[in-house]
Amino acid sequence: LCYDSHMFTKQTHLESIYSTGAFLILRLNDEEETYQVAKAAIAGGMRALEVTYSVPGALNLVARLTKEHPDVLIGVGTVMDAPSAFAAYQAGARLIVSPHFNPELITVGNRYQCVVASGAFTPSEMVATAEAGADIVKLFPAEAVGPAYLKAVMAPLAHLPIAPTGAVNPGTVADWFGAGACAVGVGRYVSGAHRESGNYDDVSVATQTLLAAIAKARQS
Repeated sequence: LCYDSHMFTKQTHLESIYSTGAFLILRLNDEEETYQVAKAAIAGGMRALEVTYSVPGALNLVARLTKEHPDVLIGVGTVMDAPSAFAAYQAGARLIVSPHFNPELITVGNRYQCVVASGAFTPSEMVATAEAGADIVKLFPAEAVGPAYLKAVMAPLAHLPIAPTGAVNPGTVADWFGAGACAVGVGRYVSGAHRESGNYDDVSVATQTLLAAIAKARQS
């Protein structure tokens, strides 16, 4: 039997996140700025990103990015319910990210072979999220508790793929991965890297710096 990698769609998408250990959260107020940041981050090596629903023209942006970058996992964030998840899929998203636990949303993601990163905070929420079929348990809000909380949770729940979002930068990734993170969701460190200079090349540099720090953290 000859197996085509496309037969394993979800595994291929998950590899986009695990290959670098990161996904980028784009929560900006302008569609064109978000597009330019996304392009610069991809140029810097980012293989997975989410455009939050709060971005103007979010689904149009997703359609544009998926067409231009078929080798990158493009997703939608701040997905609140099943209809929003299906709309994201129809726009081309293959990554669905939510801030909370919604079983119907996870079901839709699994139905269409999308990677689902579903928000959870307490151990009970984390277990329920995994049992419902989420591929990644998104620790949110991570900045409120820090790596020490993740480390404590991972003691009994080491079998869960937990990814913190928030407070992620090159200075913190060693602590997050040391605590047991499977990946991290990065926001402002990369998405806002151009703000001071006005140069999107700074986004590419920030991406490279972050991914290098993650690679080093995962080796130790």
